[in-house]
Amino acid sequence: MTSPTLERQSTQSLSTRVAAPRPAVPPELRIADNPAAAVLRAATRGPIFRDTAAQTTGLSIATVNRQVSALLSAGLLRERADLTASGAVGRPRVPFEVDTDTYATLGVHIGATVTRIIAADLSGRILGGLEIATPQAGQEAALTIIARSAKAFLDRLPRRRPLWTGVALAGRVDPAAGVVDHPRLEWRAAPVAAVFSTVLDLPVSVSAHVEAMAAAELLLGPGEEQRPASSLYVYARETAGVAVTLHDRVHTPTNGPGSIAHLPTGSDVECQCGRRGCLEATVGEAALLSRAERAGIVPKREAPRRPVIGDLYRAAESGSAPARELLLERAEILGHTAALVRDMFNPDRVVLGGQAFTGYRPGIDHVVRAFTQGTTLPPADLRISRFGGRVQEHAAAVTALSVFYADPLSAMRRSIRTTR
Repeated sequence: MTSPTLERQSTQSLSTRVAAPRPAVPPELRIADNPAAAVLRAATRGPIFRDTAAQTTGLSIATVNRQVSALLSAGLLRERADLTASGAVGRPRVPFEVDTDTYATLGVHIGATVTRIIAADLSGRILGGLEIATPQAGQEAALTIIARSAKAFLDRLPRRRPLWTGVALAGRVDPAAGVVDHPRLEWRAAPVAAVFSTVLDLPVSVSAHVEAMAAAELLLGPGEEQRPASSLYVYARETAGVAVTLHDRVHTPTNGPGSIAHLPTGSDVECQCGRRGCLEATVGEAALLSRAERAGIVPKREAPRRPVIGDLYRAAESGSAPARELLLERAEILGHTAALVRDMFNPDRVVLGGQAFTGYRPGIDHVVRAFTQGTTLPPADLRISRFGGRVQEHAAAVTALSVFYADPLSAMRRSIRTTR
């Protein structure tokens, strides 16, 4: 816990520093259609020749050459002369790729109890990270503590030049203003972008975390020749949420993401809203662990070694029938809920992400079975997130990277102006 003195000092110093904060830069949770963005995305998957990039992007070879030259000059791409195609007639074919050695983007996922801080290269590869307890202090003091921890982490990467900061978190996010309402943390209009830009001296983008997770599925990892026209992303861990992607763009409602937190599940678990059986109160990690403690499935312990969800997983894997039943019950509820939401939207693809889905591997088959039994529509393209237990990290990473993937030359100019 932060002492009142520290909180007061942090808030006082912050109020002085953010008198004229830099404006937030909204994340670009979409696949952009400008030529520079198309060429950069093609190069994120490894060395590629110009003619291959033209085929991949549908651009003319002349356009590809112009964009490659501009991106090389900006420092975002590099040529790989060591991979020059031999035996060709005429000018040697020299492949190019994204520069994955010079730069880093900073990603921060602020959870209700745990905050993850990571660095990623321009291809989206996570370079390293750390976890800290989310400060339970006043919102500006808490944000200042997190931002300073992020700065200390970046200082451990002296050979990389930081370009951008992306912050992903639950709640209602105003990406244009960079402020957040986070009921669980009791934050109101928390100045996320202002604090991070002041402490880190970098441009900042802020995103609702489930929307950012859906964007990670869209923008990071292997490309697809035929992407679905629509997809539904369902997330569950401590919180639960959904995001919809339509025609290569994550839908970001102006008044914040929709909520599935209080969908009825039929359970008898009491929710803070006063009703029983709400989804988050039933499947959230803290609620599930509390039930396991009361039932004697995991032992009660005092701080600092309080039980964690991993204790419940280990109990199930060690043969505890009650632990297994509790986790499989959660899996079935999640599967039925995903089916219910799928039937509302009828997307071409459904992606399930978050540790409630992936933390207990035997539960995945039960999720799929409950989903199949629960949906009233024809069979769906149902997938588990490719990012497994690192969805929060990649959500934070893509919040920063999305700006480069949408307009790389403009983003690079903005980053240079800010950091000089």
